[in-house]
Amino acid sequence: MASLTVGFDLDMTLIDSRPGIHACYQALAARTGTYIDADLAITRLGPPLVEELANWFPAEEVPAVAALYREMYAAIGIEATPAMPGAREAIAAVRAAGGRAVVVTAKYEPNAELHIAHLGMEPDAVIGDLWAEAKAGALREHGAGVYVGDHVGDVRGARAAGAYSVAVTTGPCDERELREAGADVVLADLTAFPEWLAAHTRR
Repeated sequence: MASLTVGFDLDMTLIDSRPGIHACYQALAARTGTYIDADLAITRLGPPLVEELANWFPAEEVPAVAALYREMYAAIGIEATPAMPGAREAIAAVRAAGGRAVVVTAKYEPNAELHIAHLGMEPDAVIGDLWAEAKAGALREHGAGVYVGDHVGDVRGARAAGAYSVAVTTGPCDERELREAGADVVLADLTAFPEWLAAHTRR
């Protein structure tokens, strides 16, 4: 598959963003004086930041608070966030198959790039600020025939792009939810991805 391009989601697919996001929400609560249940917030990662902030702040305050969060996140969230098991190997498997790996995420793009650099991952492109079906445009632009993610929103993005949907159960959605959303295959985590990709490219 000389033209193989695989897209990857970031949060809870390539990185375990829970520690960094938890710490940042706690710092944001202290900074703003507004209660945020960080333990709850990290159980529903995937959708854009503004959707979570709307649970804690009045609608008119959300844009400014989101900007503050993103500024704080660069200093608080990056170093606290590890790679998911198999993440580097998954990107390496795409390269070994002669393909390109692109990251398409709802995360603020500059912070997504900081995560990638900090963890030494080397995708061919990082595209941020896209959620669910909105990811389809970037996936089509880069010619991604496969998209890997942990959320039903990622499955919807893959299907909207006409890409093969590979889902992992490392995020907030279980296998049943992912399959019902239309995932073509569901893996426990990215450690199973190289073997799956090898079989997929032999078809």
